[in-house]
Amino acid sequence: MWTKDSKQFWSTTDIIVPGETLAQMFWNAAAKRGDAVACRQKHLGLWRSISWRELAQQVREVGMGLIELKVGAGETASILGNTRQEWLLSDLAILSIGGVSSGIYPTDAASQVQYLMVDSASVILFVEDDEQLDKALEVRAQLPKLRKIVVWDMDGLRDLADPDVISLAGLQVLGRERIKRLGPAAESEWQQRINARQPDDLAILIYTSGTTGRPKGAMLSHRNVMVSVHGFNTVIAQNEDDERMCFLPLCHVAERLGGAYFSLYTGSTLNFVENPETVPENVREIAPTVFIAVPRVWEKFYSAVSIALKESNAFERWAYTVAIGIGMKMVALHEAGQPVSAGLRYAHRVARWLVLDNVRKLVGIHRCRFLVTGAAPISPDLVRWYMALGAPMLEVWGQTEAGGASAAMPIERIKPGSIGTAAPYNEMKLSDASEILVRGPNVFMGYLNQPEKTAETIDADGWLHTGDVGSVDAQGYYRILDRLKDIIITAGGKNITPSELENQLKFSPYITDAVVIGDKRPYLVCLIMIDQDNVEKFAQDHDVPFSNYMSLCRSSEVQRLIADEIERINSQFARVEQIKKFRLLENKLTAEDEELTPTMKLKRKLVNQKYAELIESMYRE
Repeated sequence: MWTKDSKQFWSTTDIIVPGETLAQMFWNAAAKRGDAVACRQKHLGLWRSISWRELAQQVREVGMGLIELKVGAGETASILGNTRQEWLLSDLAILSIGGVSSGIYPTDAASQVQYLMVDSASVILFVEDDEQLDKALEVRAQLPKLRKIVVWDMDGLRDLADPDVISLAGLQVLGRERIKRLGPAAESEWQQRINARQPDDLAILIYTSGTTGRPKGAMLSHRNVMVSVHGFNTVIAQNEDDERMCFLPLCHVAERLGGAYFSLYTGSTLNFVENPETVPENVREIAPTVFIAVPRVWEKFYSAVSIALKESNAFERWAYTVAIGIGMKMVALHEAGQPVSAGLRYAHRVARWLVLDNVRKLVGIHRCRFLVTGAAPISPDLVRWYMALGAPMLEVWGQTEAGGASAAMPIERIKPGSIGTAAPYNEMKLSDASEILVRGPNVFMGYLNQPEKTAETIDADGWLHTGDVGSVDAQGYYRILDRLKDIIITAGGKNITPSELENQLKFSPYITDAVVIGDKRPYLVCLIMIDQDNVEKFAQDHDVPFSNYMSLCRSSEVQRLIADEIERINSQFARVEQIKKFRLLENKLTAEDEELTPTMKLKRKLVNQKYAELIESMYRE
């Protein structure tokens, strides 16, 4: 279906813009690209562009403003806000003056903000708006190193008179005034700051999502980041003609390195979505050519298509079934490494022209050269579905501690269920306990203020212990079995990897998330979070009465619907691996809830603790 020779997918160039640090790379890129579009963001219903020259000017003004506030090279500034252009602007300004940039999730509570600010020794805090400002002001007395809070959006704060607070526009004014006051010396000062940091100096702090405890600050040097960003272009290449969406949290390694920094490096245009809820609408407006997302996004798109099909007429459903069937035949042959006949290729082209391209337009991926999934496990069947549409889906695997991606799927032989082969810039191997180990210049410096945790994670030979149990085949393709700490050993001594069951459950349009339980238990049970939109649609179509989310979950018809989905998945597994009972979580969870990480993954340990009584009820019956 696809070959490595296809220039649309691959690049052998890993140095596009020179620079050993993030700041040097950005300023060399800005000088090279000038009036080309760097970013777009929607404002008052219109997408507005900003050129590289304009972005560079704004970064310089903010950076000089920070220098005016006495921020020195090596000092840390934190950013608390949703993914938007101002986040990137603040980040680049911090890095340009030789500072260390640390992100805070916008869903974090005030107490968490206080912990992260103290742990990182931040002297400046950028916040999005009045809501985020309130968090900072609530804990200000406990932040002795904090010098100033910079607010991007001053709506509702016009009358604020607080000496510790300044608007982003006001900070830019300070920067312009400093540039004017220093005259020709301003350029010399600016260049000195850009070159103040060396490749092995700390560049950014990315705090882990905290699925097992308090977040740890992963220290990534400029070398760590630049090795990863250079290397990305040899496995998932993009260029100045590409359009990218920026919508995942920028304090997460996936969007920070794989999205923003990679796009700055390659010159791809970054389009910032309005908010997380508008992603389905914005993707159709932007029609990206390269799309990187987490499994939950891909699952939502598939669910939307599934529901649309239920509302279509009999002929449309028949046409889709035939067309996707042709696509699946192509995928099966590709997966097996067998040749695809000219007749089947022609049939797939016709199927795409008549049916499948319309499905791609419905999602907004009709211009995508390829799709990339990562940050969490994904169902192999979901990967096959996108491939059948004609959109190759490449799974990447890695973690914050290794700069985002250590393995990637080769386009010429996609194996759903695998994470691909080791990236060319690092080594991978299995330990005696089948834990995946990574070594290379992309591996982080360690955890901030936690040398003992660092020693537990990186051994004396430089191998990063990832915590993922895996396997590798004769062709060097790795497969993740589960997290080492999550493997279930039943009372009967059977080892079970719950993620396999969970991934299949999440492939259902009616299930958003699932946690399988059964360690030291006689059988497996499951806690399930339903997909509200799709289950509500099912209820309406079948005249099922409900008044709210809780009543929807308690409905006998919905319970039967989920039971049928579980029964279907159970048929794919051995009897001892099957789920015997389940419960639906009756509260709709969002990133603000403690059960979910900011990247929308259920915290297994916390879920087990919080819903202990609900879990016990399934074993008492």
